[in-house]
Amino acid sequence: MFKNLMVYRLAADWSATPAEIEDKLQAARFAECGATQARSAGWVEPREVANGPLLEVIDGQWLLMLLIEQKVLPGAVVKRQVDAMAQRIEQQTGRKPGKKQLRELKDQAQLALLPQAFTKRAAIRVWIAPAERLLMVDAGSTAKADEVLTQLTKALPGFGARLVDTALSPAVAMSEWLLSGEPPAGFTVDRDCELKAAEGEKPTVRYARHALDIDEIRGHIGAGKQPTRLALTWNGRVSFVLTEALQIKKLAFLDGVFEGRKAKKDEAFDADAAIATGELAPLIGDLIDALGGEPVIGA
Repeated sequence: MFKNLMVYRLAADWSATPAEIEDKLQAARFAECGATQARSAGWVEPREVANGPLLEVIDGQWLLMLLIEQKVLPGAVVKRQVDAMAQRIEQQTGRKPGKKQLRELKDQAQLALLPQAFTKRAAIRVWIAPAERLLMVDAGSTAKADEVLTQLTKALPGFGARLVDTALSPAVAMSEWLLSGEPPAGFTVDRDCELKAAEGEKPTVRYARHALDIDEIRGHIGAGKQPTRLALTWNGRVSFVLTEALQIKKLAFLDGVFEGRKAKKDEAFDADAAIATGELAPLIGDLIDALGGEPVIGA
């Protein structure tokens, strides 16, 4: 259900009921791109069943899904169109178009080509844990997560969220775990790691499927490199990669986690969502604790 997670703390002064959120999301429901529209974003059914609710409430967890559609215009096609238009202008006026006019021609070419363009879609799952006041976005990049926050801010009055901050930076904490060979309680270090120098040309060293409790890695850290990615497993149930930006990537639920879930199609979504959020909520809590907890604002 989730592949990556970026974790946000909801603004203390924002609150809404599921019914209120559903009502606001309906007004921001996804609509396909128009003929000359390059991009469209809106909310769709997280259960992926037509005409269903846009907010699913399962075991106290709130699930949403943002759909982004974008027209694809290959650069070479646009350039060919611009070159043809520029050539016609030169033949008519005897002068080559300048930079400003070329930019205008590019805009005209893109507008003319949009109705013929292919579209691509990306669905982004969003999870709100209201009891913990946390927002999780299943995005592998900051740009996609920012798009979710932008759309939530547009749709929900007073909505606000910020990336979770921790007393220890992930890079410093991961360095300590690799140097000491002692990860925090409940976590084990796996066999993938990336280390990068902090300054200059930023040389990078990557280990894949390799034992990490070795002097070579401690030497890299001693020489000033810091871990930017580290593979971890939580309680033998969930594996993931932690990044220096506190992103949780490559989430994988290990054998046995989904055993016994309901197999009926109409119940599978509820079971998967309940199990996934039930595992990930305590994982996120333990990870924040392992990084020293959240600093008190104003302290």
